[in-house]
Amino acid sequence: MSADTERLVRDFCAAWSRRNIDELLAFFTEDAVYHNVPLSPAEGHTAIRRVMEFFVPPAESIEFQVLGMASTGAVVFTERLDRFVIGGKTVELPVAGVFELEAGKIRAWRDYFDMATWTRQTA
Repeated sequence: MSADTERLVRDFCAAWSRRNIDELLAFFTEDAVYHNVPLSPAEGHTAIRRVMEFFVPPAESIEFQVLGMASTGAVVFTERLDRFVIGGKTVELPVAGVFELEAGKIRAWRDYFDMATWTRQTA
């Protein structure tokens, strides 16, 4: 199971470079929870779409570089460097992410990062 769960998360991280919100939402269960831990969690596709619309369309490019990955059962842990080009500026955000998978989809995704790192680079 570890190879399959890790592959799903790697595929999801790679999909961000295409900046297609519909494609990204297809990775989630209908009742999934996406939680950028400094903010409130988004529950369900509609709420997750709203969060993604905040930063996907304005980005000229997005890259999730997976620096490390470990899994146990249906839980995958990642250490990433998420890069966004917004308004010609590169924003680099170190992130620790936790993915809970169910039936080949993401049921829960929590990203832990320093909000000040994001705001300092996007201001």
